[in-house]
Amino acid sequence: MFARFTEGARRAVVKAGMLALDAGRPALDADVLLLGVAEVRPFSLAAFTASAADVRARVDMGDARALLATLGIDLDAVHRRTRVGLDAPGLWSLRRSRVRPLRVTLYGPLGEIPLAMHSRKAIEVAMWRRSGPVEGEDLLWGLLADHANGAAAILRDAGVDLAALIREARLSARRAA
Repeated sequence: MFARFTEGARRAVVKAGMLALDAGRPALDADVLLLGVAEVRPFSLAAFTASAADVRARVDMGDARALLATLGIDLDAVHRRTRVGLDAPGLWSLRRSRVRPLRVTLYGPLGEIPLAMHSRKAIEVAMWRRSGPVEGEDLLWGLLADHANGAAAILRDAGVDLAALIREARLSARRAA
């Protein structure tokens, strides 16, 4: 499935997978996929005004950082030292199960994590949106297409003008087509 993804879009999905694995989540949910997109920013949409910190504050990632900080351990520094190169998109793959076609799993050197229903839907909408490569704007479009996944609510709470973001993403897709 990753064959159609641009480098930036792959990087965003891989970042989301690593975040979900770090948080001990059983599946890659849409909120974490949005956090991966916010951290990597695989697009240049001016209307996407939320920072990664804004999105992270609205996504429950557990409290491992705070707990380790009380012990004087900087989790980000540990990750930088121990995970050099493991976030390279070429080391990760996104595959659909042949036996269970609704199951899509992200595989990589840090482990594997299935995509939750809303994340899978966002990826499928992104792939369906156009016949060319899947770009970061397409991932964002996939997340915003399903109001039940909570991505739009997170962005709205972070102060993003959703109408402007949707207009800009739509114009970006037309220019690329």
